[in-house]
This record gives sequence, C-alpha cells and structure tokens, in this order.
Amino acid sequence: MSIWRVLLCIVFPPLAVVDKGCGSFLIVFILTLAGWIPGVIGALVINNK
Repeated sequence: MSIWRVLLCIVFPPLAVVDKGCGSFLIVFILTLAGWIPGVIGALVINNK
C-alpha cells in the first residue's frame, strides 16, 4: 500500500476504496457516517488486503 493510498484512507475513507467494489464502498461509507475513526480503520483494513 502506497503512502498516497494511506493518506487518502485517512482524509477521505470512502474514496480510498472506490476501486475495491460497491460493497466495500458501502461498508466504509456507513462506518464513516457512524464515526470518522471507524471509517478510517475500515478503509485501511480493506486496502491492506
């Protein structure tokens, strides 16, 4: 995972997982609505796989 992808995960979590599919985007979007930190953690986990 590149440094740019990590920064995108921190700043805009849903946009960081757009290329991973609609399900991943929806999960991270809902987590981000619930709180910014769960969205960031979800985006980092999905991008790390």
